[in-house]
Amino acid sequence: MATTLTTRYAGLELSHPLVASSSPLTGSIDTLLRLQAAGAAAVVLPSVFEEQIEHETMAIHHGLELGAEQFGEAAGGYLPEVDDLHPPVDHHLELLRRAKAELTIPVIASLNGDSAGGWTYYANELQDEGADALELNVYHVAADVFATGEEVEDTYLRLVEHVRAAISIPLTVKIGPFFSSTGHMVRSLADAGADGLVLFNRFYQPDIDLDDLTVSPNLILSTSAEMRLVLRWMAILRGRVHASLAASTGVHTGGDATKLILAGADVVMMTSALLQHGADHLGTVLADLREWFDERSYDSLDQARGSLSQESSPDPDAFERANYMKTLRSYSA
Repeated sequence: MATTLTTRYAGLELSHPLVASSSPLTGSIDTLLRLQAAGAAAVVLPSVFEEQIEHETMAIHHGLELGAEQFGEAAGGYLPEVDDLHPPVDHHLELLRRAKAELTIPVIASLNGDSAGGWTYYANELQDEGADALELNVYHVAADVFATGEEVEDTYLRLVEHVRAAISIPLTVKIGPFFSSTGHMVRSLADAGADGLVLFNRFYQPDIDLDDLTVSPNLILSTSAEMRLVLRWMAILRGRVHASLAASTGVHTGGDATKLILAGADVVMMTSALLQHGADHLGTVLADLREWFDERSYDSLDQARGSLSQESSPDPDAFERANYMKTLRSYSA
């Protein structure tokens, strides 16, 4: 008997739990169509970055003002046609419009902002263009050594409250794991209005170039081993948060996705594996996921979801400190 793979995420009804998360692959209509053909249940578009929009808009403004009141006789030759200039956000909105027109699966917009006003303004823009849901990609490194943990967390909560008050579509929040009490923070974000939480944002770490002595970006794609952190918190939070839970980071195989569902994930998001192997790899992961549940005669994912969460596990301590020594002893050189 085939297992029913349908799932519900932040109010969206999905045919199965595999979602293509925000990446260069979701940045063009051609690859979005390939992801849909491969079986993606939903897609998350690349983030609208408020800082980038402001920077590029100011650059356009500077170009229009260049030479003003200095070379009047050349004004017609120096200045571009205003109609040819498009604010950077227009490209995101056009992608969203085309995706909504050409895809049959839910399209989730993503927003990475820098100010409360920017978050709410662009959130409304994305909602008005038809996004099925909005993901707040909160990529914030608490680098201010004078900011307390409470102040950092309050920034997150006020942000979610402001955006929740501004839009009516489902709202999800993608966060990192670096809180003094991750579980409490997730619950607080749900209380502030988040319909779903994406665990976790993968902060890209800088590197140092020893040749020219500069700090340089160094993108390293995830591996399945990184899924363990998400697995732990998914298992701990399942049944204790009144919001949907999405697993992100380290999902490369059907086995990875299966483990996260057993731990409690409503959906599983993929990025690195799709960048490495192409959009069609999602279909392979989906087939392996389906085969695992079919072979064990599960009626539905609801039957299996969270069955190995901390709440349901016969060994709840396996997700906490008690297994620390056992884990260390399990390694043999």
